[in-house]
Order: sequence, then structure tokens, then C-alpha cells
Amino acid sequence: MLITFDKDFGEMAFHRGKTSVHGVLLLRPRLRGPDYLARFVAVVLAQPVTWEGHFCVAREGRMRVVPMPE
Repeated sequence: MLITFDKDFGEMAFHRGKTSVHGVLLLRPRLRGPDYLARFVAVVLAQPVTWEGHFCVAREGRMRVVPMPE
């Protein structure tokens, strides 16, 4: 799985027909410092989500998971 904070990369990976067998996770946390960021990532990765083949956007309190385009 590829993990990124870069919205432009997320846009390219999803809307331009790029496929990923392993999935893409776009993290969109509030910027509050390294400790907060580490906790945010740990909580997101602990979710019962099938990461493979999906594009996921994680924000505080919600996560959107959609299949990658084929």
C-alpha cells in the first residue's frame, strides 16, 4: 500500500486511470505535531479495511474507501 499526504498524487493515482493492486491511502489530518500525527496514522491503520485495490481518504472521524479504477 502506498501512503501519502499529497492530494495531487492522490488525484493522479485515482482520476488518471492509474491502478494499484496494493491500494492508496491519502491521509488528511489536521497538522498538530508529530505525536498527534503518529496517533492518527496508528488509528487509521488499525481500521478493519481491505486496503488492497482501494483508494482510501482518511480524515479525523471519517474515512472514505472506494475501489481503484480498472
